[in-house]
Amino acid sequence: MNEMPTKAETRRYLRQTLAAISPETRQSRSTAACSLVAGTPEFAAARIVMLYLSMPQELDTAWLALRCWQMDKTVVVPKVSWDQKRMLPIEITSLTSGLATSSYGAREPIADKPIPADMIDLVIVPGLGFSRQGHRIGRGMGFYDRFLGQDNFLGIACGLGFEEQVLEQLPLQPHDIPMTLLVTDKTIRRFAAPTVHP
Repeated sequence: MNEMPTKAETRRYLRQTLAAISPETRQSRSTAACSLVAGTPEFAAARIVMLYLSMPQELDTAWLALRCWQMDKTVVVPKVSWDQKRMLPIEITSLTSGLATSSYGAREPIADKPIPADMIDLVIVPGLGFSRQGHRIGRGMGFYDRFLGQDNFLGIACGLGFEEQVLEQLPLQPHDIPMTLLVTDKTIRRFAAPTVHP
């Protein structure tokens, strides 16, 4: 029986996988994935949607932000509070203004008036990888697990990635929060109930 790769090995493999996708392919497949999200009843019902602002090799969420505004939805994106070790959801109204690049290379809103977590209906969650059971591996900072694990967050967590980022299984830890929904450029996966970590 093969041993489960470590989180570090899994992250290294997934980073190489993402790096192999050309910018042109990434753009067209990002649009395909965002279109699938936009067609879900979970998206249709959401009034406040939390998106991530994509890093260069991540699936690009710009199309989805524009669709949200077309449908009069409120868009919030994370701003990292390093002091508090958490993400603050901040409303944005543009992808071109009111943003700055943080010290770790991510775009963040300049404003700092957070939207309460209990008002957010749908969170589009990035990940380096996902499992077929709805688990996720991030970059190792734990910000999304802490955010989604808050008692006052009652919304839906939707993982978003390319199909190559979906693995048979992932190394898990007890604090890892599973997704309710996982959307790639190829398909939508739904998970009836969070899988309890053994």
